[in-house]
Amino acid sequence: MHKSSLRDLLPLTPAVFHILLALMDQERHGYGIMKEVEAQTGGEMLLRPGTLYQAIKRLLELGLIEESAERPDPALDDERRRYYRISALGRKAAGAETARLQKLLQLAHSKKLTAVDYACS
Repeated sequence: MHKSSLRDLLPLTPAVFHILLALMDQERHGYGIMKEVEAQTGGEMLLRPGTLYQAIKRLLELGLIEESAERPDPALDDERRRYYRISALGRKAAGAETARLQKLLQLAHSKKLTAVDYACS
């Protein structure tokens, strides 16, 4: 596993940030992560399998997520699926990214920039 400092990890890409958010509440397999990201963005972000699994590989290398040893009931799930959970470092990175984005939004607000003025149609 590659050790990284939070400073080296930020800013997170939108895909990585959404993957970490999808794992905040529960462990998920790849398809479950894809569906959760789609749901939490109202369909605005669709992770394709190639993008997702490349990101998962990188997140594992960086120590932001871990493969889970726990498995659901085999009668309810495909045993070939790999389940992932967010690591302590992943939680810190997601929190640091949230703080970074909050500062950015505060700056935009101070410049009188609002989403309503520039919303995509």
